[in-house]
Amino acid sequence: MPALTTKQLSVHLKTAPNWSKRAQTIVRTFQFEGFLNGIDFVNRIARKAQENNHHPDIDVRFNKVTLKLTTHDEGGITEKDFSLARQCDEVFSKFFAP
Repeated sequence: MPALTTKQLSVHLKTAPNWSKRAQTIVRTFQFEGFLNGIDFVNRIARKAQENNHHPDIDVRFNKVTLKLTTHDEGGITEKDFSLARQCDEVFSKFFAP
């Protein structure tokens, strides 16, 4: 799966408004009511990542979890990153959104 062009990336970012481009990654920070909810989210995302064989960089800070996605094999952002981003958004809205 080739890295997205600048134009393709722009279109994809419009469909994932909570995500932003940072260098060769897309990034989103999720906020939770407390530490354990954030850890529960990370565990759910870990299962999704394993199913997709596509693993985000994860940073946990008390009640915030930041996910960074890139496709290392392709040297940039691909459709695979946006697919996992949508799955992460879905988990958050289903289980954790206020």
